[in-house]
Amino acid sequence: MPDTVIQDPASVDAAIESRRSIRAFLPTPVPRETIEEILRVASKAPSGSNTQPWKVHVLTGAALARLSQAILEAYDDPESAPEHTEEYAYYPRQWVSPYIDRRRANGWSLYGLLGIGKGDKNRMHDQHGRNYKFFDAPVGFIFVIDRILEQGSWLDYGMFLQNIMVAARARGLDTCPQAAFNPFHRIIERELNIPESQIVVCGMALGYADHSAVENGLVNPREPVAGFTTFHDA
Repeated sequence: MPDTVIQDPASVDAAIESRRSIRAFLPTPVPRETIEEILRVASKAPSGSNTQPWKVHVLTGAALARLSQAILEAYDDPESAPEHTEEYAYYPRQWVSPYIDRRRANGWSLYGLLGIGKGDKNRMHDQHGRNYKFFDAPVGFIFVIDRILEQGSWLDYGMFLQNIMVAARARGLDTCPQAAFNPFHRIIERELNIPESQIVVCGMALGYADHSAVENGLVNPREPVAGFTTFHDA
């Protein structure tokens, strides 16, 4: 209801502020009813002219394992690497400060927790490959969008994804949004029967965080409001 008053804004803030990218999950199943409720809540995201551009594939059990195995086989085969490229550029083609600095800090902070040295390419490869097992989460999402839709619909899609992550936190669950799936879109399209009229946006892991896993101790710093905001009042 538009006139609903939020009685406990702190709980809303807590769901947002406690969201982190979790990279190790417990095998504890997530009930289908919970997944459906999270998606129902997330679908309240705004979209231009109520276009609702999101389309979601939910993977559990054998379906999740099958997709993971297919991608990992390609990921571990250096000869097939040229076949697997992104359909759209998620990251900038030319990195500049401060973005490259934040990216490097994020990567080395994670590797530092895991004890992975700068020259240890094998362990880096293995750690990145954990993306394709959804970090052992019991639920994996693959998100797609119709190719005919433009940049505005992708902005709308981002709000939908954020709603999923916040709604998950409100239920004691955690997530990890994953652009790492994008180079393997051909495999995803084949395994999930995605038509040529749609493009893979990203993946996402959903489940209960394994709080004993050292990598889940990673907390990235955020810029203060003053660092990214300009107020105009005159």
